[in-house]
Amino acid sequence: MSALLFRNARLFDGETDHLRDNISVLVEGDRIREVSDRAISSASAESIDLRGLTLMPGLIDAHFHAYATNLDLGKAEETPRSLHALEAHILLENALARGFTTVRDAAGADYGLAQATERGLIKGPRIFYSGRAITQTGGHGDSRAQSVEGCACSSHGMSWVADGPDEVRKAAREELRKGANQIKIFVSGGISSPSDPVWMPQFSDEEIRAAVAEAASRRTYVLAHAYTADSIARAVRCGVRSIEHGNLIDRAAAEVVRAHEAFVVPTLVTYDAFHKFGAEGGAPDYLLKKLEDVRTAGLQALSLLQEVGVQTGFGTDLLGELHVHQSEEFIIRSQVMKPVDILRSATSVNARILNRAGELGVVKAGALADLIVVDGDPLKDLSVLTHQGAHLPLIMKGGQMMKNELR
Repeated sequence: MSALLFRNARLFDGETDHLRDNISVLVEGDRIREVSDRAISSASAESIDLRGLTLMPGLIDAHFHAYATNLDLGKAEETPRSLHALEAHILLENALARGFTTVRDAAGADYGLAQATERGLIKGPRIFYSGRAITQTGGHGDSRAQSVEGCACSSHGMSWVADGPDEVRKAAREELRKGANQIKIFVSGGISSPSDPVWMPQFSDEEIRAAVAEAASRRTYVLAHAYTADSIARAVRCGVRSIEHGNLIDRAAAEVVRAHEAFVVPTLVTYDAFHKFGAEGGAPDYLLKKLEDVRTAGLQALSLLQEVGVQTGFGTDLLGELHVHQSEEFIIRSQVMKPVDILRSATSVNARILNRAGELGVVKAGALADLIVVDGDPLKDLSVLTHQGAHLPLIMKGGQMMKNELR
């Protein structure tokens, strides 16, 4: 079993609110064996001196889209699956280079893509995939143009179109059969779909509960795209565990989320990136128009979540060429959050969302050895996590060295 000893690390462990100096961390195989403020002895371990550098858990993006390779999702869904996989390969490798050792894919990724990263065919983060998301006819996941006649195909692109509890149940069962780690549904309108206004409620309570019940039968959970306060509160009351985006949440809905011990995963960088670069990148006109319904509300929503005490995860929801802005989510959030809370959201909080608390997002004995070394102090300067990983001389995933410029 291979072993590696990090010495003299300045450690952020993913949970505490400060850095610890002169820490030793022993990695054996794919796990962290020991973390100590005293020197660790190991005759077999290779040793790396991290004096002056910060060691912390690998980052987790809880709202990623590996197959969203075009700013127009309608066009993306016309792309052959084989080409999609090759394009996703690049997005995943770049995400790993930014320090993201785990992503939760919120619609589209499948068993094959997850296995490609697991087996090392793609040098990317491990993927917790939702498979195809589930939408109603005319819902946020129905990408058909308004000029298109005829019924929606039951399964296409990144979504299933399902109407009624029985169809929702069947779609959820199919994705779970294919190994989905969690189920994704849409309960409000969105900006990247052509026919549904953002304020539109989607799926009945019975349909939402059908998805929740099927996920629970596999001991997992449902995440729901939701912008409006009413859709957020209704979804959580029906058993949804993770709310995505949440830009138009109000205090009453936030208190419902907190009372049910659910999570919200804001994705502020996607609105900022679309606002700045969407038009030149070929984003459809309807997306850019609907963008203004939610863009400026994101920071206010994030501030409210912090005030109410809602468990807040870290996601980005970027499409196509905008994935390059992934790490800027740290900077945008710093307008209303403390750096340590942002770092926790991207590590230990996201691990709880994934049902992997104590295994991911932390530096402690028994955890998976997902580790990054940062040249700088991210609690004082979050920009060291930007610049496409330029300040990350070492990245480790599951004990495997993905990048090492310290030797």
